[in-house]
Amino acid sequence: MDIGFIGLGNMGIPMVRNLLVAGNQVHVFDMSDKAISEAVEYGAVATSSISELAKKVDVIVSMLPTPAIVKEVMVSPEGVIPNAREGTLVIDCSTSDPKTAVQLEALAVTRGLNLIDAPVSGGVPGAKAGTLTFMVGGTEAGFLAAKPVLTAMGQNVVHCGPPGSGQAAKLCNNLLLGVSTIAVSESMCLGVRLGLDPSVLANIINSSSGRCWVSEVYNPYPGVVSGSPASNDFLGGFACDLMIKDLSLALDAAHGVHQPLPMTAASKQFFQIMSHQGNGAKDITAIVRMFQQ
Repeated sequence: MDIGFIGLGNMGIPMVRNLLVAGNQVHVFDMSDKAISEAVEYGAVATSSISELAKKVDVIVSMLPTPAIVKEVMVSPEGVIPNAREGTLVIDCSTSDPKTAVQLEALAVTRGLNLIDAPVSGGVPGAKAGTLTFMVGGTEAGFLAAKPVLTAMGQNVVHCGPPGSGQAAKLCNNLLLGVSTIAVSESMCLGVRLGLDPSVLANIINSSSGRCWVSEVYNPYPGVVSGSPASNDFLGGFACDLMIKDLSLALDAAHGVHQPLPMTAASKQFFQIMSHQGNGAKDITAIVRMFQQ
């Protein structure tokens, strides 16, 4: 299958690798020449523009950092929707917002395209291992067409409902990730301050009622999980600034339906402090430093 992939960040590169391993030809575009070169080393084909990519492939996958960039990539004159061939399947794996997803899907239909929102969960470890969860919003036909592509990159592909539903599910998941990261950081730092070995404490938590994905797979305390960002000076992974973006999107969506999110609002403030201190590009688990100090 000829697949176009736009957005070669920490998540995009390993997702492209898994598509290549599955036997697909993958055409790539990114604003970073270095990222394109890395993808080409794995076997991808470089393209010089989004419009060039859109005209060559039957399926386009995007993995972009903000709703504003998603809109630019999709609707600008050189973007996906004006240039993709009729019948192209467009899979947006970016974390955006339900309103944007609905608007883009409606625009795509007018051009004879099938666009679905399919944000992911599982982080960089899941992208590398091919174990991501995809939360899909869109038509049943779009979901079925996208499933073979998504299963090359992940283990769980869930149809959440009509356009925008995937983004709604992702915002709910990510606000819980943000709150959980802060809670686990507090717990780990208290335990260490009370004299506990952090690895021993993590093992106790992970066999008790406090167990969660953050405590077990993405523990923020350095040295507890080998190979995690917390054990690599908080490099790679999910940047604090991106978490701020996701929590802001969740709060905006909640405002529209009059749903209070007090823990989400408080968590956003913690990550904003981290960013203000110059750590916005660090992984979200760097929040543990605040409690260590």
